[in-house]
Amino acid sequence: MTETYIATLDRIVDGQTAVLLLEENGETVEQLDIDVTTLPPEAQHEGAVLEVAVEASELLEAEYLPDATQSRKKSAQDRLDHLSTKLSDQE
Repeated sequence: MTETYIATLDRIVDGQTAVLLLEENGETVEQLDIDVTTLPPEAQHEGAVLEVAVEASELLEAEYLPDATQSRKKSAQDRLDHLSTKLSDQE
């Protein structure tokens, strides 16, 4: 049975294995290790967000989601900026 997930490229190991974290309802539910070259070229970087189709732990399709990738990157930067501000206020 084919299942669809939102996936985040968590890391690339040894320059060839992409570690995808698969999400359901905003929660990580599974990890999928694949050859990085099976991903679209524009998605071959850490933090890339994709919509993936998986069957029996095999990647069938992957579509890069540039808007979601940018949104998550901005959200993470905003959180970091917020924490930095709070720390500088304590001095």
